[in-house]
Order: sequence, then C-alpha cells, then structure tokens
Amino acid sequence: MYNSDMPTRAELPTTAQLIRSTVIAIFAAVAILLTIVLPSEYGIDPTGVGRALGLAEMGEIKVQLADEAEKDRASDRQKQVPGAAPEVEKRSSLVRSLLAQLVVGPAHAQSSPLIRSDEMTLTLKPGEGAEVKLTMTKGQRVDFDWSVAGGVVNFDMHGDGGGAETSYEKGRAVPAAKGTLEAKFDGAHGWFWRNRGNAAVTITLRTKGGYSAIKRMV
Repeated sequence: MYNSDMPTRAELPTTAQLIRSTVIAIFAAVAILLTIVLPSEYGIDPTGVGRALGLAEMGEIKVQLADEAEKDRASDRQKQVPGAAPEVEKRSSLVRSLLAQLVVGPAHAQSSPLIRSDEMTLTLKPGEGAEVKLTMTKGQRVDFDWSVAGGVVNFDMHGDGGGAETSYEKGRAVPAAKGTLEAKFDGAHGWFWRNRGNAAVTITLRTKGGYSAIKRMV
C-alpha cells in the first residue's frame, strides 16, 4: 500500500551525530547572539564584529532614544496627580463608547470613523525635547508628515495606554518623516523629538486620520 521504504538502522543518525549537530547549532546560535543580536538591539558588542558591521551604532541609537523617551514620559507622569488622569480618561472613553452605540449604532460607527486633521508647530532649543500624542483606539490609522526647519532631530514614534507600551519607529539626525501610524491598542500614540544640534529648530507636524484629540505632552 505504501511505496516509501522505511529507513534502515544503518541509515539513521547515531547518537554521536545527533550530539554533534546539537552542539554545532548551539554554537551557531551563540555566535549570532554575540555578533548580530546584542550589537544591533542593545549596543552590546563583546566581539567587536558588530561595530565593524555598523550594527553596534544602530543598537546604541535604539537604546539612547528609548532612554530619552522613557525619562520624558516619567517626568510627565510625575507632574500629574497619581491615578487621577487615567481614571478620567477611562470614564471619558466609556462615555464616548456608550454614546456611539446608543446614538450612532455599531454598524454606522464602524463605517464612519471620526476623521480629523491638524497642523502643529514646535520650536526646540539645543538639547530640548518635545512629545506630541494623539488619542486613538486600536486599529485607527493616521497619515502623518513632519519636517524640521533649521536642522535635524532624533525621534521615537511610540504609544502607551492601559499598561501597554510600544515603539513603532526610531531615528537619529532625521530632517523629515512621513507615513501612516496604526494604533496597536487604545491609548496615546505619537512622537518624541530631541534636538541634539547647536541651534534651535522648528518642527511642523501635519496629521489626518482617525483620532479624537492631539496634545503636546512635553
């Protein structure tokens, strides 16, 4: 009934061959970790290969931008009354959701999402940072276009809300960027910029899409 032949015992790999293959796979995984993953993601380069390939600098940029964004978010949270803002935001979201269901109806609300557009201008002194957030629900999309006059900036496009955090994109010494931001979860999604130059710069941000509010956080 079956045309394929079963392998003989002689054709099966021996225990020694299996152990050798396992050891080789482990060494290969460790080599990839040390030469590629650690340098490109965390800026850690114990072998020096990552820096030779340009991966270590990329990892250092990611770590630096993440640290800067986290420090600014922590500073912003310290300025708020603990527990007050999140509770207000939850109640506000609940009221909007109930109104949408009672007045508009689920089907109509999904087929006719709130679309708005805004333009915002920010001026950053040397060393100064700024953060702008859009209030979005999961799956909403926003087309964005921002440009820098007078220099370049480091940036981190990220989101947070409901205990979740994510980083969509990061860059260093960037003069402009455009694209589409799609919210991975309900919360605040946007950009953090830092001017590392020696002169003041002006950032112009244009947004259009599904979001209920835009606010400069820092």
